[in-house]
Amino acid sequence: MKRLYSGAWMAALLLIAPVAVHAQSIPVTGGKLLLTGGVSQVEGSAGGGLTPWAVIGGNDSAGQFGGNAYATEIKTTDYKITSQGVLFSVDNRIELSASRQAFDTQAVGAALGLGYGYTINQTTLGAKVRLIGDAVLDQDRWLPQISAGVQYKSNDKAGLVTALGARSGKGTDLYLSATKLLLAHSLLLNATVRETKANQYGILGFGGIDDKYHTEFEASAAYLLSKRLAVGAEVRAKPDNLAVAHEGTAYDAFAAYAFNRHLSLTVAYVDLGNIVTRRQTGFYASLQAGF
Repeated sequence: MKRLYSGAWMAALLLIAPVAVHAQSIPVTGGKLLLTGGVSQVEGSAGGGLTPWAVIGGNDSAGQFGGNAYATEIKTTDYKITSQGVLFSVDNRIELSASRQAFDTQAVGAALGLGYGYTINQTTLGAKVRLIGDAVLDQDRWLPQISAGVQYKSNDKAGLVTALGARSGKGTDLYLSATKLLLAHSLLLNATVRETKANQYGILGFGGIDDKYHTEFEASAAYLLSKRLAVGAEVRAKPDNLAVAHEGTAYDAFAAYAFNRHLSLTVAYVDLGNIVTRRQTGFYASLQAGF
């Protein structure tokens, strides 16, 4: 399995290196239609709020480069989750991202003896490569845009999460996403398959009852009400691998509005399933700026 991940990183580097060498000759003008680069999902990749899509973030099209910065806050029944990050993209083909998630336990932390507002932080480094297809340009055929991605996650409370039953505070997710944009019907569809050991996205560590990779499925659908406004829903399955707490599937219903090519706002109702104490529902807002 380690050889597989080494090979995945090497393949990504081989694809990125020649682009980086010529980056100075690539113009910085945004060429994408509004919202077709997605927004920033909770781990920093371009997509919906919960799940990555095959689209590449930033406003760049072929022969250009772009980027995004975002900030997200989610308030649920018992917790507050924030995420901030940046993304860089080249040639509408390669995406690199870095983000940090903070899980604030609020009153639950005090009840567990950890202290009010005890916070678990996680850093996520991501890379995504478009393999085939173009979600915008391929309107005359059914082939979706397909991209492969990797997310390396490091949790700063390894001692706590291993005490809860996780095997490690670090882990790597691999995923494959397929996105089809039907402009004539104002509809975007996405399906993602993920190989992961993460508990609650990695906030509660990696591995547990077993230390195997679990295959999980994610899906999104978005409808463009106008060129600036999209509404949709997502579902993300997760492993249920900690003996101390059941983990369920997460859902959301969202609306994303592009003020212009450089600024967008996403709001959503989210159901994250059970997190330690009970089912967690609430709202999130995410602001994204890009070029």
